[in-house]
Amino acid sequence: MSDEQWFYCLKHNTVEPAEGCRAADRLGPYPDKATAARALEIARERTEAADRYDQEWDEQEE
Repeated sequence: MSDEQWFYCLKHNTVEPAEGCRAADRLGPYPDKATAARALEIARERTEAADRYDQEWDEQEE
């Protein structure tokens, strides 16, 4: 397995290696290019999961 890290650049909407745009413009690191290419999907899935957790928490408080 490689020690390479990959990032998804939000500025250019591309996958790039560690030597790329500034950190504020990127998501990652990811273990490979294919996973980095799914960065927006992964972020959406994590946000939806956090929203569900928050909703469940709120419902327990009622």
